[in-house]
Order: sequence, then structure tokens, then C-alpha cells
Amino acid sequence: MTLPAAAAKPLTLYDSAISGNAYKVRLLLAQLGQPIRRVEFSVDDGSTRTAEFLARNPNGKVPCIQLADGSHLWESDAILYYFAEGTKFWPADKRLRAQALQWMFFEQYSHEPYIAVVRHWVAHLGKTPQNEPQLPAKIARGYQALDVMERHLQRHNFFAGPTYSIADIALYAYTHVAPEGGFDLARYPGISAWLARVAAQPGHIRITD
Repeated sequence: MTLPAAAAKPLTLYDSAISGNAYKVRLLLAQLGQPIRRVEFSVDDGSTRTAEFLARNPNGKVPCIQLADGSHLWESDAILYYFAEGTKFWPADKRLRAQALQWMFFEQYSHEPYIAVVRHWVAHLGKTPQNEPQLPAKIARGYQALDVMERHLQRHNFFAGPTYSIADIALYAYTHVAPEGGFDLARYPGISAWLARVAAQPGHIRITD
């Protein structure tokens, strides 16, 4: 895909360095060659709940991106779709597009609420009397999600057909940092090989970049 001339202008991304959801957007835009201007927010200090921020995203979360026309788009997977449509990162085949959505919905409902939350509690927020009793159940559900991914990746290289797509980006973001929450990925050879394939894609950036 060749980006339109107007797209060469940096777009403003309201971001958090530790957020896998924000990293999804940074990763795709880097691979598309779309420059961004990052505005950093904490996910814990309430700065995304101010009136100024809520005017951009009424849900009060990052990522949120300001488009070239000045409007704002939020929810990481919606942003992925917006920029991937018409590129090699969004399948041309109808069945594969549905499959990409299938895995992106899986990530939001069966993966992120457990793997990402455990990582945040363990590695960033810290264990508290409120969250520690919930950890065993969330860890168990996180491993269930990894089991589902492993079964697929034992038979396929990527999640929506034979090539890399935004379905892979959506799942990669929190899976590759799952060990920060204590998840043992060594027991998953299919996932480990897939992580290496994703990291080898042209234009790949790390979550810390």
C-alpha cells in the first residue's frame, strides 16, 4: 500500500508506553510508514478522565488517535481496522476478514481481560488486597486463552489465513509481554514460533520503542 500524500503528515496518538492496546496502533502505523506524534498518558492517574480528554474519547481511555480531519477515533481494534482496510494487513477474502474479526473479538473478550489485567496488576500496579484474591482465577482464564491460541498455531502460521494481518497484531500486543504477568510461554511451542514470526515482520517495532 502507498499512503496518500496527506497521510505523510504526523497524526497525534494519545498513548501510554505500557499499554498493549496503544502498542497495537503504534505497531501497525510503523509498518504502514505513517508517522505519529505521541502524547503520553498514564492509565492509572485519572488524566484520561479530564473534561479535555473526554472531549476526544468519551470512554476515557488510550489509545485515541486524531485523524487528519481533526476528528478522533478510539478503541484499538477499530483504529487497526481503519488504517488496515485496503492494505495487505486486512484480508481481501470475505471468509478471512470474518476470521480476523473472530480472533480480534476473542482477544478483547477472552484474552485481554485476563492476560493484560494480570500483567498490569503484577508488573505495574502491584498486588493489592483488592486484586490479589482475584489473581488465581484470572491467571487460569489467561492460560485458557493461550491454550486456544496454541491449538490454532499448531496448524497455522497466522490467525487469519496464511499471511500476517491485524488479527496477529491484536493478539501479539499482550501475548508477547504475558511473561511480565507470570505466564509461562515456554509450554507453548506454537505461540513461541508465532511470536518470532511476528517480530520478524518488516517494520516491526518493540513495545518499548
